Amino acid sequence: MRKRIWLAILLSMILTFADVESIHAEILPACGEGQIGYQAVVLCESLTVRQDRSASSRAVKTLHYGDTFAVQDSWDGWASCFTSDDVNAGQTGWVNSDYIIVNPTWYRTDDATPVYAWNDTMSPKVALLSKGTVLPILKDEGEWLIVSLRGASGWIYKNASDRLNAETVETIGLITNHSILIN
Repeated sequence: MRKRIWLAILLSMILTFADVESIHAEILPACGEGQIGYQAVVLCESLTVRQDRSASSRAVKTLHYGDTFAVQDSWDGWASCFTSDDVNAGQTGWVNSDYIIVNPTWYRTDDATPVYAWNDTMSPKVALLSKGTVLPILKDEGEWLIVSLRGASGWIYKNASDRLNAETVETIGLITNHSILIN
């Protein structure tokens, strides 16, 4: 019981210090394992769900950029998927796994945010995200994030509050996992 109280105090201290600066973005943790598999997101303009693991196989459905679906299995560059939350009602099929990201972490802007061609603020800006934009993070490179931009990618510079927020999300995950082990 004392360990739980100590962890609760530690967690509240972390959250208190995380609010010291105004946060310009929010890094949302991955959803984790779902009831029927892992969550996946389409990274290209359109992605065909096929009946079998072949580009020449019959098309079952077309998914679009940002659509989410459940991935059950992966095999030889193809991912087996459900295209509905209801396994009985949803169609199943295969998608080329080069065009999806499984279990992504998300970036949500709290202000207008520039996206750069590479990890340098002097590089060309390829986009200006409006407030509330949510994008999947492809890779975290320390002070920089690589995000998906409708079939392309770009770099977002994390300011000090963004980095603090990401560390808080990671620490909360570690504490949550640790408290589960204690129980």
